[in-house]
Amino acid sequence: MHSTLPISIARVNQFDAARLDIEMSAMLKEQLVKVFSLMKPGMLFQYEPELDAFLEFLIWRFSIWVDKPTPGNGLMNLRYRDERAMETRGKVRTGLEGPGLTVAQKMWYCLATVGGQYIWARLQSFSAFRRWGDSEQRPLARRAWGLMQRIEGLYKAASFGNLLIFLYTGRYRNLIERALRARLVYESPNMNRAVSFEYMNRQLVWNEFSEMLLLLLPLLNSSTVKSFLHPFSKDKSSSSTEDDSTCPICRASPTLAYLALPCQHRYCYYCLRTRCAATPSFQCSRCNEPVVAMQRHGTVVEHKTHSH
Repeated sequence: MHSTLPISIARVNQFDAARLDIEMSAMLKEQLVKVFSLMKPGMLFQYEPELDAFLEFLIWRFSIWVDKPTPGNGLMNLRYRDERAMETRGKVRTGLEGPGLTVAQKMWYCLATVGGQYIWARLQSFSAFRRWGDSEQRPLARRAWGLMQRIEGLYKAASFGNLLIFLYTGRYRNLIERALRARLVYESPNMNRAVSFEYMNRQLVWNEFSEMLLLLLPLLNSSTVKSFLHPFSKDKSSSSTEDDSTCPICRASPTLAYLALPCQHRYCYYCLRTRCAATPSFQCSRCNEPVVAMQRHGTVVEHKTHSH
């Protein structure tokens, strides 16, 4: 007697597994590129399709070929099952029972993912280098270019249709899995998803916040910010004493004390002179009034020209 139990595999788990596999391949590629960092620049770029195919083959060889999940599938508690033999005899316990992929399915999977992607990448590189799409080329080259464009368009349309079906049914993320009827199911029915996105969410929030600060900080005037924050930096009891004894700019006892007119606050001569020369409309950091002149203790007065 044949009995089946319908199961539902979370679509987000399957998408996350594919993304993790891509990230794993990128990490391996980065480490391999560092090995050849001392070689002639640009030499490794010529063999990038071969490098990608080699890394994809290694992942396939030590995961799918030996009946083990890929790194992404392992983290998401997923494994491949031969959906053609999904019907089990006898009692069904969880609905996750079923054999893994056959040898033929594994070989076809390798040929499609590793070999197919490598051949297509090399063909695109060769056709672009030979400029098959130019009007001056031979008719045969132009026909081959047009055929490649049609094949690529049909593949993208079929992939989009498969995506819609996957979102509706939750089976077969891509065309290769659908053609081979290799379905992703949970490896263990009681295991939770192994990846927590709490840290990633915090990292994304911090990145957005830091980018906002990098954008806004150069637009702010430092003197304006200081004058705005100064009333909150010290209590009022000590402000009066500080106003009479220290320069508002260097926070030290004024040397060659000068008064800023019209507010009559004491500054160091060089501090006030430098700020007035740098900012024609310099404002006193204590009262936020424009400084229109400088007066030394006594009868000597120095005037500054300002544009208002």
